[in-house]
Amino acid sequence: MKLNLMKLCTGTIVSAALVYGADKALAASPDAMYSTFETYDGNDLELVVDSKGTHFTLWSPEAQEAHVLLYPTDRNSAATDTLAMKRSERGTWRVSVPEQLYGKFYTFQIKYKGKWLDETPGVWAKAVGTNGHRAAIINFADTNPEGWANDRGPALKSINDAVIYEMHHRDFSMHPSSGIVNKGKFLALTEEGTRSLLGDKTGIDHLKELGITHIHILPSYDYNSVDESQLPSNQYNWGYDPYNYNAPEGSYSTNPAEPETRVREMKEMVKALHDNGIGVIMDVVYNHTAQNDDSNFSLTAPGYYYRHRDDGSYSDASGCGNETASERQQMRDFIINSVKYWADEYHIDGFRFDLMAIHDIETMNEVAAELKKINPDIFVYGEGWTAGDSPLPVEKRALKDNVSQMPQVAVFSDDLRDAVKGHYTNAADRGFATGKPGNEETVKIGIVAATDHPQVDYSKGNNSKKPYALSPTQVINYVSCHDDLTLTDKLIKSLPDESTADRQRAAKLAQTIVFTSQGTPFMFAGEEIFRDKKGVHNSYKSPDSINAIDWSKKHENADLFSYYRELIKLRKSHPAFRMTTAEDVAKHIVFDNTNNEPNLISYSIKDNANGDAWKEIKLIFNGSDDSKEVKVPKGNWIVVAQDGQLNAEGLGMSKGGKLTVAPRSALILAKEK
Repeated sequence: MKLNLMKLCTGTIVSAALVYGADKALAASPDAMYSTFETYDGNDLELVVDSKGTHFTLWSPEAQEAHVLLYPTDRNSAATDTLAMKRSERGTWRVSVPEQLYGKFYTFQIKYKGKWLDETPGVWAKAVGTNGHRAAIINFADTNPEGWANDRGPALKSINDAVIYEMHHRDFSMHPSSGIVNKGKFLALTEEGTRSLLGDKTGIDHLKELGITHIHILPSYDYNSVDESQLPSNQYNWGYDPYNYNAPEGSYSTNPAEPETRVREMKEMVKALHDNGIGVIMDVVYNHTAQNDDSNFSLTAPGYYYRHRDDGSYSDASGCGNETASERQQMRDFIINSVKYWADEYHIDGFRFDLMAIHDIETMNEVAAELKKINPDIFVYGEGWTAGDSPLPVEKRALKDNVSQMPQVAVFSDDLRDAVKGHYTNAADRGFATGKPGNEETVKIGIVAATDHPQVDYSKGNNSKKPYALSPTQVINYVSCHDDLTLTDKLIKSLPDESTADRQRAAKLAQTIVFTSQGTPFMFAGEEIFRDKKGVHNSYKSPDSINAIDWSKKHENADLFSYYRELIKLRKSHPAFRMTTAEDVAKHIVFDNTNNEPNLISYSIKDNANGDAWKEIKLIFNGSDDSKEVKVPKGNWIVVAQDGQLNAEGLGMSKGGKLTVAPRSALILAKEK
């Protein structure tokens, strides 16, 4: 997220004042008290069921009293029992019963400053009922699909071996043309053999045909904005309004009232994707909560988990009414243990952090290190920016500019994004691929993945004035995502008088730059078939008529799909596009002198880079409206891409010399010797 964030954060913001805001002494220095809190690092918070019974543990250092309420159902029933909790070590409260309470639901409630606060499922609820208001006691072993113990995601030597495909559950399967039965559900990604009305592959078969390695799914934890008791109303939301961080979203299950179903179906989705060689990346939003005073954090440890302004109000670097305080030990532990839980229980292969710069550098480094212990192939990336100012000092923020201090974390490149297609804040603005001069050096920053390169002049960069990545493994290259206009809509707005065919030429060029650059390529679902959102950039709660992918477009735009498929195949087949050190990038990439010709970039990847079978790869990008003549050394060159066509194994041969590069196209040549 980055634009109009209050529109995207759709949870109910109860109040900008803190529960304790009336305390004048505290309001003068609202965060000062938290450094004195005892924190707890045990692994038994919330709930443990074992042979001795059911054990509840709540961290709430300032509570005066606390209890657990037990319920027979997930809603519309009275509590059958109230269990008084006893104060225990390091800010915790505990209570146990000798029975295994499987099938029961529960909430916590604390007394704070003489008042009983509202009930909460707690911050660590791993299973919940309808709308997540009550936590559930289930046996997670019973939710595992057959073969789960041996389930594994794809093995990767490095993050930049991944090809990331960002999608939303509903977008991908809701359209009538999808041929998918479980539309908008986790199970949509378990269905094989699905076809569009015109016979083209959809669903998981489409992903395999395209060749991507990982899907990045928009938030799948339990979020606040969709009423799970009214699913026939077809409410839509992206899900950037967290409610229960550690339980799956009910609207994506076939039965939100049944906690086991949510868990089982999400695992079935992960396993189906893994069985087909596709990894699963989870979009996580630890930087803010959907609610303020009524959030599960506030109802268990009022104020602690958030940063505040001097007047006691919530600070708001998220643009959503609050921001969490990752630098505080209990919040840091929560984030780390939460991603570890998803990686362990659900076999998640990667994590994308929303507004990652709200978090501190130390927390993100610990996140990456702890995840690598679970699975060395897991990777972490995020948005290296905030949506507003924060009390967290700039030098401590997990910013794009600070990524050199986070060697196992990657950030999105807004450099390449804005330079290639035009700036995101102005729909009509053009970029390198659509004929606007002056972006050449910023595109080159993207090509070398923001590493230090002797031929890249960072002083001419639009967004960055110095290399910020230690290695190309720290940069995610893209031209579009769920935020802002799709690439299709951007091209419609910036090229209003041009044909669909001409816009698709620009799309091909833009994505060719992304997929042949160093770093990790990332694409938005459906753009391989020229998917649009009817010009709506902030479609966070727009109906399916705006967001759903129309799979008939795959038939209409078969040439574009074929180009994407071959582009992905090219990247996967040639390690020269996937170098892992800045030294190799500087050594093997050589830019040609183009005499400052606008909208023209020419360079070579030389000397069998990264063990590639091709001795040299020549890439020439022409973003102008006119053909360009270039000189290529004479030799036996394989023509890989030319005039809007691409074949990873070659379109033919060329002897080099003076060659013509068609408007808005890439010329890619390769030499084996």
